[in-house]
Amino acid sequence: MQVKQTKAEGLSHSYDIVVPKAELSKRLDAKIAEVQPQVTLKGFRPGKVPTAHIKRMFGKSMMGEIVEGTMNEASEKALNDNNIKPAGQPQFHMENEAEDVIAGKADLAFHMHVDIMPSFTPTDPAKLVIERPVSKVADDEIEKSMTNLAESQKSYEDKGAKAKAADGDAVIIDFVGSIDGEKFDGGAADDAQVVIGAGQFIPGFEEQLVGVKIGDEKELNVTFPAEYQAEALAGKDAVFATTVKNIQKPVTTVIDDEFAKKLGMDSLTALREAVVKSLESEHKAQSRNRAKRRLLDALDAEHDFELPGNMVDAEFAGIWQQVEGDVKSGNLDDDDVGKSEDQLKAEYRGIAERRVRLGLVLAEIGQEANINVAAEELARAVNAEAMRYPGQEKQVAEYFQKNPEAQARMRAPIFEEKVVDYILELAKVKDVEVSREELYADDDAPGAAPAKKAAKKAPAKKPAAKKPAAKKAAPKTATKKPAAKKPATKKPAAKK
Repeated sequence: MQVKQTKAEGLSHSYDIVVPKAELSKRLDAKIAEVQPQVTLKGFRPGKVPTAHIKRMFGKSMMGEIVEGTMNEASEKALNDNNIKPAGQPQFHMENEAEDVIAGKADLAFHMHVDIMPSFTPTDPAKLVIERPVSKVADDEIEKSMTNLAESQKSYEDKGAKAKAADGDAVIIDFVGSIDGEKFDGGAADDAQVVIGAGQFIPGFEEQLVGVKIGDEKELNVTFPAEYQAEALAGKDAVFATTVKNIQKPVTTVIDDEFAKKLGMDSLTALREAVVKSLESEHKAQSRNRAKRRLLDALDAEHDFELPGNMVDAEFAGIWQQVEGDVKSGNLDDDDVGKSEDQLKAEYRGIAERRVRLGLVLAEIGQEANINVAAEELARAVNAEAMRYPGQEKQVAEYFQKNPEAQARMRAPIFEEKVVDYILELAKVKDVEVSREELYADDDAPGAAPAKKAAKKAPAKKPAAKKPAAKKAAPKTATKKPAAKKPATKKPAAKK
């Protein structure tokens, strides 16, 4: 086996590797001799099949396995002999035809290119100075949350036989939808409750029910949104023939002990305490998120080293795929509209570089601190992910069990958060009291824009969770607006 380095420029290394065909032949003979005692073929006694016959029958497939194994062995040897820590999988280019190599007519000669991990010394976390915005829960927040709870528990009562429907009323209707005179699947329902102004149905549907009375029959003319989830209906004009069966008005919910008990609390005081605790938890989580963002900005400013090109390319490819999707669907960020493709590529490549750099820095700090993700931590995360797919929990869990790459993707954000917490414990963190509006603002943290953009542009995809079957009379595919897409597991912020 001959290994010759042909390039060593920065993090980019290349090698030419040659394994003589005679050596491959010896490995094949050794493999045949190894398996001969276990070979059973018709016409031969077990273990007595001639080696020449085995070679004729199975030599090609066995040599293919030997070539693959030899390439892996040779590449590993080249990396180990040169003390190289690869940044991703090496890339191979065969110099001879694979068929000739397998047939024993040519040497196994191939070119290997590999990007190596950069060598750098991460900054001392104890030297970092981070401001963490904090905010106390204000009385108006508590009252607003209590009011929202009451709104979510709103009930309705009959408005009267001659009453007209107004904004906020619930109208009970039967409807049948059609496009160009033809009914479509999911376009009909009986006893559907439509709350006027709730925005639960496609634009124009609810508004046209204002003023109707019990017994009225009315045609509602609407247009399905261009991005509607049912592609066959997207952008189409439709007519819904409706019959009004009842009109109900909202009943004011009194926020008292009885209301609290309906929510499973002992008293109004207990409910209020639970609301305060929930708001405090939300504030704490947001404070931590803002501190993390500023921490990542500080780490980015502290480090400047060459990045593995293949890692940046892969990160950029993921981001750019999402950008192209946004361009196609018309959902491009407002601040990106009007920019040329070259401008966008330059901007998002910079984001990819930031994410890779921060990922390497956090990985190095975590390694020095011996931070690991325990099996039980990964199991909890997998279980939480599986619970998001009711009825498919077992399949989701099995997917992660059988897919090491999926486990790695699940493990990455857990590791990142543990490293961030470790750094925040060592860094000089100063709490700065701000208003709730400032705490939840996105534009006041240094460097927030690129981090926010990267987070938006390259999320992992996740199917929306199934919606509850409440309001069964209103088919999702016909009149309900499509559920907003939920981001899947967040892309590691360390790579922002």
